[in-house]
Amino acid sequence: MKHLIDPTDLTREETEEIIDLALDIIENREMYAESCKGKKLATLFYEPSTRTRLSFTAAMMELGGNVLGFSDAQSSSVSKGETVADTTKVIGCFADIIAMRHFEEGAALVSAINSRVPVINAGDGSHSHPTQTLTDLLTIRREIGRFDNITVGFCGDLRYGRTVHSLIKALSRYEGVKVVLISPEELRLPDYMKHEVCELNGMEYSEVSSMEEVMPDLDVLYMTRVQKERFHDLDEYERVKDSFILDADKMKLAAPHMRVLHPLPRVNEITVEVDADPRAAYFRQVENGKFVRMALIYSLLKWADHKDKETVLVPEGVITAGHVCANSRCISNMENVTPMFRESSDGSGILRCVYCESAVR
Repeated sequence: MKHLIDPTDLTREETEEIIDLALDIIENREMYAESCKGKKLATLFYEPSTRTRLSFTAAMMELGGNVLGFSDAQSSSVSKGETVADTTKVIGCFADIIAMRHFEEGAALVSAINSRVPVINAGDGSHSHPTQTLTDLLTIRREIGRFDNITVGFCGDLRYGRTVHSLIKALSRYEGVKVVLISPEELRLPDYMKHEVCELNGMEYSEVSSMEEVMPDLDVLYMTRVQKERFHDLDEYERVKDSFILDADKMKLAAPHMRVLHPLPRVNEITVEVDADPRAAYFRQVENGKFVRMALIYSLLKWADHKDKETVLVPEGVITAGHVCANSRCISNMENVTPMFRESSDGSGILRCVYCESAVR
């Protein structure tokens, strides 16, 4: 069975197949209006969401299917102590496919391991957000026209931003992609991402501390908000939250073809005056999210019984005893699941958690 827990669960070919299907849906929406008739999507949202949850709901409805689920953990049996594994086993009795957002990192993987229907990770803590990545890729395809040989600037919260981590992973598969990391010291991209994703895949990257110096070189500027809910230290949040703000003056430095993306919601990192600039693609990006989720739901349901479409949920050679994940938000530290660790692919010998990619404690 095929699940989508991490962007790399899809091959490059499968990713492009979904992008191409989304483009076909945009051009021929009536052809797909009944394609999922009789199918049910369960949206299990343990964490607040507006765009992602409604996008999944709209996607399934436009495919002719039905939607059930919850949008608040306290309205589910988690308030009684039910685990992710047990919830998944129950929901699998009612639905044909599951979309889950959870505050525990690794929750979607635990769900997939225990599911008899396809599971889509709609965001697990600050770990991964693969359907936002598909949304971003579709937007880049529609706005820029290609994935190869582009320069993408990521600005803001690169430490906790799951959308940033997921998109960098996806872009690392393409030739000639350059990544510019624009952030304050406190919010730099984690070292393991630089080593295991950028360096091992030959992706060129650089780190800078201001937008102005790189704006003319960018094909895409990917803005992110400084996420208050990801900070343990609120004083640190207050210190860095206004570090990088995109306004009309900075946009004057950018190339005519450059596009601004943002996973939303924004706080103050993009001023309202930028919205009128035709290079501001973030609201078009929202609508792309619906189309790409339509393509993903359609594809996963189509692939459900294909033996050659299997997601490797547990890698070979995992270590399941003697270690504890250092991440307090990892599901292995919050629920009764078997800890699993793999050796870091950079040859350092460091063990990383299979659920959330953090190092051992």
